[in-house]
Amino acid sequence: MNPNKALWEKGDFTRIAQTMRGSGEAFVARLGIAPGMKVLDLGCGDGTTALPAAQLGADVLGVDIANNLVAAGNARAQAAGLANLRFEEGDACELAGIADQSFDRVVTVFGAMFAPKPMDVARQMVRVTKPGGRIVMGNWIPGDPTLVAQILRISSAYTPPPPEGFVSPMTWGMEDKVLERFTAAGIAADRVKFERDTFVFITDVSPSEYLAGFRHYYGPTMNAYAAAEANGRAEELHRELDELFNAQNQSGEPNKTRIPATLLKVTVDV
Repeated sequence: MNPNKALWEKGDFTRIAQTMRGSGEAFVARLGIAPGMKVLDLGCGDGTTALPAAQLGADVLGVDIANNLVAAGNARAQAAGLANLRFEEGDACELAGIADQSFDRVVTVFGAMFAPKPMDVARQMVRVTKPGGRIVMGNWIPGDPTLVAQILRISSAYTPPPPEGFVSPMTWGMEDKVLERFTAAGIAADRVKFERDTFVFITDVSPSEYLAGFRHYYGPTMNAYAAAEANGRAEELHRELDELFNAQNQSGEPNKTRIPATLLKVTVDV
């Protein structure tokens, strides 16, 4: 199986996505989406940004490599009565079956950044966007002190080195790398803009209970725990992550979690 597909079909990312819904809606509200627009949500999960885009009246296609998340997204669309939203399985590195210049907006929030061939991802996003359309990415930032960058940093210290040729998904949080990828795909440098934005993770459990969700349902963290267990370091990893989650909690209440995380928002005018 494709390792990327295996990673995101592991566990159940919908459990984490449920704590991100409010930020997904807020992010989409600022994208200038209007009724009748065609929107592609790439690496969409179960629809944290795809659903609000469809609720604004756009015709939305969600594409994700994980079949379980596609099924969950279609179930959410059906439950919400959104006939203008559908999800299908696909690979951000090769958007087979999607015609050139099909979409007014291509959106990917913590999605396409995890695909293994970033130059191909940039080319595919540019290819399927209409002239005058826009690509918007939300990417985690390497070395950032907030939650997800720190989860991935800590986890990497407990996992085996990546295979030769591996390109870290965190490079999508580096402005020079993003610029290099889109200019190689034919976009003028002055049409790529960057800003910092925030996603907030909110749930009515303690930070330590919230970490348990990542341990059991979030593929990268699951892999880190498995590797740490094999090396007799699981308690050490858990202690580091538990300290992180509790230190970052801003809820002011012991049994609630509110953790903001900084992202790089990339806007590309095609």
